[in-house]
Amino acid sequence: MARLNDDAQWIILMGLVVSFSFFFLAIVINQSTVVGQTTAESVIEFPKNDIRDTRSVIGQAVNSPNMDIVKNDITVLSMNRKGSVVDFSSFTSANSTYIKIHYNNGVTEYNENWSYL
Repeated sequence: MARLNDDAQWIILMGLVVSFSFFFLAIVINQSTVVGQTTAESVIEFPKNDIRDTRSVIGQAVNSPNMDIVKNDITVLSMNRKGSVVDFSSFTSANSTYIKIHYNNGVTEYNENWSYL
């Protein structure tokens, strides 16, 4: 840069500053889209319908005489088809049935306690 005049040195210097600024902005924008993407994916990955279906089957099976067989079937089917661990327990006390449901698919862990008369 010793042979260039002062105007040419300023042009080259400003070009370097602008290119580094673009590089820095590209990195910042890239990181912000990654954060937004992972936040949106976590909402999409919540297995709302799987939990609803499991909950309705458990609600129907609680008072059936074959509850142990149904519990085993739910556990096996959820593991094989959805890759999720489902466990539930229930007990009856004072004319109310209390149910505890545990659902875990590796991404989402969901626990629910509910009762009915």
